[in-house]
Amino acid sequence: YRNMVELTLRFLIEQVGGVEGVYPKEGALGENFLLRSGASRGIELLGLMTIHVSPMWVLAALADATGAGHSLIQEISAAMKEEGLLDKDLRFGTADEILDGLERTSGQLASTLNYPPLDVKSLRSDWRKLKEALPKVPRENLPTPEMLERVWNGLQSTAREQKKPVFVICSSIAASAVLNIPANLWWLSRATKTAVKRTAGVVLGDVLLTHYIQATEEIRRKGFLSYWRQQFRPYLRAAAMQFAPGRLTLTEKILRIRIGRAKKPAG
Repeated sequence: YRNMVELTLRFLIEQVGGVEGVYPKEGALGENFLLRSGASRGIELLGLMTIHVSPMWVLAALADATGAGHSLIQEISAAMKEEGLLDKDLRFGTADEILDGLERTSGQLASTLNYPPLDVKSLRSDWRKLKEALPKVPRENLPTPEMLERVWNGLQSTAREQKKPVFVICSSIAASAVLNIPANLWWLSRATKTAVKRTAGVVLGDVLLTHYIQATEEIRRKGFLSYWRQQFRPYLRAAAMQFAPGRLTLTEKILRIRIGRAKKPAG
């Protein structure tokens, strides 16, 4: 949130107000300000806050849950290691091991990089519920290893084309998922309830997987800058609204309530 506010202030000062000299010239926002250092950190922050819908976690969880093998999980964990989310010296072959690793590094990220702590507790709870519900899901309603590999390979290929870390690509897609997918479909354990009832041909997590495929294609078509600007705009707008003259602060709201009560006639 603070990152969004800082970016908004800087954008208003430099781009709207036209005030120069407030920030170092080498850090000027320019037309592509969303991808400069401050915004890059904003992407990382959003990636951490929306990790429950990130392709990284969802694909790793589905690969483990469906018995797709450890190779995909190892590839995903390697990408997490590059971002400092997991210990580079450890090996991760299951979703439980990834959760343990995220738990160990979460506090370090919060203290050294001022990142918000990862909500590993919620991820672990969702993972436990998913495993409990899996036996009830028809085998034909589970994603195949080939499908999961295809989605992951598409993300990696797009990251190489756009010259961005795959974590950044996944983070932008996760932010998009939060904006475009109903909240009741964000968690895999809830998707199992639907998969149990559905007929064959509709796989577990199909809404998220379809979104990942479509978002990856859109990034390739539009370019990462254009896609991220489109997804980032609602978050930026929300931060900007905090400075709208007509917006009442919490203090103002409390004072108005108290003044209103004081003006009421006794009795």
